[in-house]
Amino acid sequence: MSSLKSRYKNSALGFVWSLLNPLGMMLVFTIVFGFLMPDVRVEKYPLFVLTGLLPWNFFSASINAGLYSVVGSSNLVKKVYFPREVLPIASVLSQLINFLLAFAVLFVALIVFQASFSPWLWTLPFVILIQTVFSTGVVLILSTLNVFYRDTAMITEVVMLAWFFLTPVVYSVALLPETIQVMGVALPLQRLVYIFNPVASLIAIYRDLLYWGYRTDVDFFIRTALTALAVFAFGYWFFLRYSERFGEEL
Repeated sequence: MSSLKSRYKNSALGFVWSLLNPLGMMLVFTIVFGFLMPDVRVEKYPLFVLTGLLPWNFFSASINAGLYSVVGSSNLVKKVYFPREVLPIASVLSQLINFLLAFAVLFVALIVFQASFSPWLWTLPFVILIQTVFSTGVVLILSTLNVFYRDTAMITEVVMLAWFFLTPVVYSVALLPETIQVMGVALPLQRLVYIFNPVASLIAIYRDLLYWGYRTDVDFFIRTALTALAVFAFGYWFFLRYSERFGEEL
């Protein structure tokens, strides 16, 4: 919570920026993709964008904050012994609070645009938990790499930009061809988007619950949860394996 307070210190609007930021981005994408590019128009497009944009912003902000969580606390790491995994985990939890604040905007939009609520809406806290676990796993890996290889930050910036456009945040995955030909082999492109991109799977679940009003496929939900747990388990092991060397590297 202290990181959030420092983030909005001396800011006239304070926590209100957590609400205005996604609204501003939603407005921009609505104008560009909803009006200037009508071929990709989706019914209730502002709501469609917001249900994808908020989870993406949570993930992106977690990566940006967590990447420097260890390096930015180098004085503390070198002088005091404590469980160092607290640093990246705390950075993600800080962004989680910001994400929950921004969710107020989403629920207002749900009412304004008369969204179809899924009867499985009660599973939303579990979806948020799954995303938090996945984001924490990625942050544990990247914060460790950033201690030893400072180029990690520059590479991550490029990867995150590409990741955003490869994730159906502002467009529907239905706009992609169902299959593509690679060396004479037909590959199911739409399915591969979800198989190789856990963030795309998470956004699909959010939209099922908040936009489409569907019941999320249980197998799909379980696979996404298991992927998140696997990433977290590897990230935690990876972080602990090298954390003892942080002091000498920093």
